[in-house]
Amino acid sequence: MSTRDGGLSLLRRASRVGENAPRPDGTLKVRGEFAYSSDLYAEGMLWGATVRSTEVHARICSVDISGALATPGVHVVVTADDVPGSPYYGLDGDDQPVFASAVVRHLGEPIAAVAADHPEAARLAASRVVVEYEPLAPLLDPERALTAEPIHPNGNLFRHLPIRKGDPDATGDVVVEGSYATGMQDQAFLGPESGLAIPDSGGDGVELFISTQWLHVDRDQVAACLGLEPERVRLTLSGVGGAFGAREDISLQVHLCMLALRAGRPVKMVYNRAESFFGHVHRHPSRLWYRHHADRDGTLVKVEARLLLDGGAYLSSSFHVLGNAASFAVGPYRVPNVVIDSWNVRTNNPPCGAMRGFGVVQSCFGHEAQMDKLAAALGHDPVELRLRNALGHGDTCATGQRITGTLPMAEVIARTAALPLPPELTEHTPMLALPGGAGRCADRSRVVRGVGFAASYKNLMYAEGFDDFSTARCRIDHGVVTVHCACAEVGQGFVTLVCQIAREVLRIDDVVVAPADTVEVGSAGSTSASRQTWMSGGAVEAACIAARDRVISELALRSGVEVASLVLVDDRVVSGDGRVDTTMTEAAAGLVVDETREFHHAPTQPLDENGQGDAHVSFSGTAHRAVVDVDLDLGLVRVVQIATAQDVGRALNPLAVGGQIEGGVAQGVGLAVMEEIVVDGGRIRNASFTDYLIPTALDMPEVVWDLIEEPEPGAPFGAKGVGEPPVVSSTPAVVAAIRAATGLALDRVPVRPQDIVRGRASTAT
Repeated sequence: MSTRDGGLSLLRRASRVGENAPRPDGTLKVRGEFAYSSDLYAEGMLWGATVRSTEVHARICSVDISGALATPGVHVVVTADDVPGSPYYGLDGDDQPVFASAVVRHLGEPIAAVAADHPEAARLAASRVVVEYEPLAPLLDPERALTAEPIHPNGNLFRHLPIRKGDPDATGDVVVEGSYATGMQDQAFLGPESGLAIPDSGGDGVELFISTQWLHVDRDQVAACLGLEPERVRLTLSGVGGAFGAREDISLQVHLCMLALRAGRPVKMVYNRAESFFGHVHRHPSRLWYRHHADRDGTLVKVEARLLLDGGAYLSSSFHVLGNAASFAVGPYRVPNVVIDSWNVRTNNPPCGAMRGFGVVQSCFGHEAQMDKLAAALGHDPVELRLRNALGHGDTCATGQRITGTLPMAEVIARTAALPLPPELTEHTPMLALPGGAGRCADRSRVVRGVGFAASYKNLMYAEGFDDFSTARCRIDHGVVTVHCACAEVGQGFVTLVCQIAREVLRIDDVVVAPADTVEVGSAGSTSASRQTWMSGGAVEAACIAARDRVISELALRSGVEVASLVLVDDRVVSGDGRVDTTMTEAAAGLVVDETREFHHAPTQPLDENGQGDAHVSFSGTAHRAVVDVDLDLGLVRVVQIATAQDVGRALNPLAVGGQIEGGVAQGVGLAVMEEIVVDGGRIRNASFTDYLIPTALDMPEVVWDLIEEPEPGAPFGAKGVGEPPVVSSTPAVVAAIRAATGLALDRVPVRPQDIVRGRASTAT
């Protein structure tokens, strides 16, 4: 197998912790020279293609593969009958078939896979697989799923989570109520699913080069389906073209390995964009109902809520997505009394699972609309209302958990509100800066400006008792440091951070980041849940400290001094008596040191029957202020500016933090005004980037930010993960600004032009 150098190998003289550090892969990506998983190649490789269901819900009467086998160039066709191990897999439970055999439960479900000597031959053969169906009535309404006949042996209910805190009968002087909805959002990563499987020469094992978010959990699922011991399935991370949660679940991994093992040759597979929409999970659409109670002075008394999430056909991570949606359903506010019921259900709609923000995005849209309604009912300033109720250290969440770390929500809110506003909209504002842009379609007199505000907080790391850990290995060989960690680099910049941490701890310039795999090092967990800076950063720090201590011990032995007398001063190791004064690089010369460490966070616990418990490790808060211009006649919206302050613990690489903020804001803006997978009768109607719209560089607003650094106890260098908070409250801030400009209720995202033009604010279904 060969591939171009991904550019992650050697990063010399990288900045240290707390300094701006450039990405080692950045230039290669901009030039188009970076090797992604779709660039993989192996001598003699075949190409794979997947046969997918054309029905939303149906019994499979027969699968005829004879036409595919007769296609020139085809080497192998596999179906459910050929799965050698477990026929089912899943991230949190094995409810999803490798290939559908008796029933298809969503459009595009895999039924078979073929391998041929050319991608066109593979696709042609796939089209010649004849599947006879008996259509079944699809279950598409998540509300009906609560009482309908089960469409899966495991039932239609993924989870029901009630949260009860305080007095359920408490009331406030002022009560506001509302229903809201969020649409299905796609992660819209630019690199579609792809990979390469290479069978062992003896046919009893396989090596898989893949873009994923969690190598070891992929390995375990693939091995179980192949009927192999985990060590016979070896995964190596290939260049990942974005993820945002969609690569947590496996897609083509088992299919690739089955084809390679059956054909006895390497097999490569690359989804096209339309297939990618069927090949991964999406953000759960939701229906939300809220009732807020407050005293006349604006103090929150009680929040009631009903949350319903549509998980689609299979479980994926729906259990935990609902846990987050419900846990954070009241927002970053002190609320003594909470009555919440939440459900996540199975339907015949496309499967949903992890996406950046992980359930908190949905509930935040509801609770922030409610805070604005409450402010209006009280005649209070929306920012002041949030400040009055902001959570902080020592307060308790809706789940009863006491905040023992840092959560400076009041400062987050105040500093966001204090950031400078953009220039006013005037008659001199250029036409290209108005809604419609290059279309020059705006009537300047009908363009109005609005300003909106929203705040949120979110958990960091996995929750509810999950035994989370990460592993890292540090090897120093004659003054060159190699750090090995299975953390998936999906664009978040961990490869940069590894070098910063290693140089900070070891004071050695030459740092090599070894390829992430399942062979040389233990699991690093998933690149999700804003956890890798804390978890894998902590593992790298621990391994580097162990290696540093070994070098210093060897230096003490050689120098005839006590280890306790040696200290690091700047970049040198010195002894109190002055007999030793050398650099760490010199001290490591001639030595080979190899240390592996696991890093664990403080334990958590599952929520009890009332949704109470210390379920989360830590929290991060953020707020967003949006400025929009709206064309009242055409319903077009231009987001002019997003201002935000974020609680980051400590910014280990401020440059990268800024990039994460801008990227998260882009996805939040997208959900607010344009991004939605349109599902009609269980069928995706816009499975392309022509019809599924995402913000381009011309759609993005100015983003101004402020970082609040209060080091988090127990976190490496005091840092918190920063990837998810930017997407959570940016969406409701944009919609609040549109409401301010138009006076419309707008209770659904994305806000569509017709919602503005027709003055309609109907809840989505």
